[in-house]
Amino acid sequence: MTATAPARTSSLTATGEALRRALDGPFHDVKQRWRDEVTASDFVRDPDWDIPTAREWALDKLLALAARDFAIAGFPEAQGGRGTVAESVAHFEMLAMGDLSLTIKSGVQHGLWGGAVTNLGTQWHHETWLPGTITGEATGCFAMTELGHGSDVQSIETTITWIPEDGEFEVHSPTPGSTKAYIGNAATHGKWAAVFGQLIVDGENHGVHVIVVRIREEDLGAVEGVTCGDQGHKGGLLGVDNGTITFDHVRVPREHLLDRFGGVNADGVYESTIESRNARFFTMLGTLVRGRICVGGGAASGTRKALSIATRYALKRTQFRQPGLGEEILLLDYQTHQRKLLPNIAKAYAYGFAQNEIALQLQRVTEAAGSDPTAARELETRAAGMKALLTRWANDTIQVCREACGGAGYLSENGLTMLRQDADVFATFEGDNTVLLQLVAKALLLDYKKTWGDMDMRGTAQATARMLGGTFLERTTAKAVIDRILSGSKSKDVGSRAWHIEMFEDREKHTVEGLAKRMRAAAKASDSFAAVNACQQHMLAAARAHTDRVVLEAFIEGIHECQDPYIASILGKVCDLYALATIEENRGWYMEHERFDGARSKAVTEAVDALCRDLRGKALELVEGLGVEEGWLNAAILD
Repeated sequence: MTATAPARTSSLTATGEALRRALDGPFHDVKQRWRDEVTASDFVRDPDWDIPTAREWALDKLLALAARDFAIAGFPEAQGGRGTVAESVAHFEMLAMGDLSLTIKSGVQHGLWGGAVTNLGTQWHHETWLPGTITGEATGCFAMTELGHGSDVQSIETTITWIPEDGEFEVHSPTPGSTKAYIGNAATHGKWAAVFGQLIVDGENHGVHVIVVRIREEDLGAVEGVTCGDQGHKGGLLGVDNGTITFDHVRVPREHLLDRFGGVNADGVYESTIESRNARFFTMLGTLVRGRICVGGGAASGTRKALSIATRYALKRTQFRQPGLGEEILLLDYQTHQRKLLPNIAKAYAYGFAQNEIALQLQRVTEAAGSDPTAARELETRAAGMKALLTRWANDTIQVCREACGGAGYLSENGLTMLRQDADVFATFEGDNTVLLQLVAKALLLDYKKTWGDMDMRGTAQATARMLGGTFLERTTAKAVIDRILSGSKSKDVGSRAWHIEMFEDREKHTVEGLAKRMRAAAKASDSFAAVNACQQHMLAAARAHTDRVVLEAFIEGIHECQDPYIASILGKVCDLYALATIEENRGWYMEHERFDGARSKAVTEAVDALCRDLRGKALELVEGLGVEEGWLNAAILD
């Protein structure tokens, strides 16, 4: 590994450092190495750069970091990987504290292209492509999305046809809608692509499979039959070379099919250990869940950076004077400003603990290697819910941070506008958020007993009648701790942790039970599509309630794991703020369903205000604890 000068240029408060250690949890060593060794010049981009400059910078920095063993975890050690799959999520989160274009460049190269080869390929594929993928010599694309079908991967039109007389596959784009679109690395840098297409053998369609296709020569020259387009200027992520790819009867060797779950043998016969075409498809997609987890974590990291900039600015910027022409007042002393930032800082902590847990769950499922399908489906559901929750929060909160810095926040030199632009598309990456929340709701209804993707909306409605009542409330983490809290306190005070837990669980339980009843009725309706379609908003509400509950449990577990009583007490207040702010956001539901009245609603708001006042005195320590080095913020307003 290449030596580099220490990155740390500022001192932390003792409390901030301890909070950082607690929030890092099991990934502290990985994340601290970034803070100790990576400087702003290694991964913070100048917002003034044009597209060509930003793209070349992103590739150069990715290669340089990989050469120092950063962001290459999750690959087999035999091919040059350094670290576990869970640690690869931590690396992605740290990259996102520098520049989101570089983060996505790494995500495309190492997470998507490299992940496809790792998870869908076999030993030969690993030996052939992974060493170069890790170093960056074998630049690759993840060619799934098509213009005509978006999130509907099963309906993609690209064909991978077996040509028995030649012992090869032919990859073809039969319609304009089959053009691969929005593909990272496609416009400029990609040499290879993991191409998703319909596998046709002897006239039979075996469903979506993935094949590795050369799309550029080593000198980046054109490959016959492959046309790559450049999608040009985007609303953000200017350092990522998104493009289109079309194939005109491109011949590919048989060995290039990533055949871990199914392929054509040397005799030209299709074979798979998974008999069902649907099951094969969803098993394949399930192995790629890491990308969805990383996108949520990356969005959250970018938001931590925005909160760090806005809060530090609010601790130095004054506006208006005390009565009688007294001293000017710090922005963060205003209640409205506290309300903008502190509940979102609390969410940042909550989501950080939840991300730690899902990364560990990813590791367990990876190590199980398919032997625990229920755990794999639970992970897919958790990843879908977390990605939708975190990316929506990121877009909303970065905008709040921009506004909290006034006109200064609108200047590119202060970093927030680029964060806002770059985080925007995270709501679309790795699955549209609305689709993902529906997948979560389907899993809740089916109790994880089936792969949710096996069923359309009507099938889900019909299967709901067999739902095992109550099992969706099974706690994911902190079960023993929560049981103790609930058995030890019957308090209904708004500050009671037991009451917070009961409110989160009750909202989920009632929403999912109500959805189940509506879906049962919809399954019997004469116009089943219209009836099920009318349930979609209810599905989204159930998914959000479930994911909120999972996040609260992870936060409670994180506090329990903290060994420092003083830090645990601070985290307890932050958890209270997260819980009460979430209850306040959903008070319309609680009041409509007579869970509490107007007086209790007012008490919740007063408690949120009180916690904001209390935690205002720890604002600097709290943003230090979010883990973004001060030298990485790259905001002129903080100089």
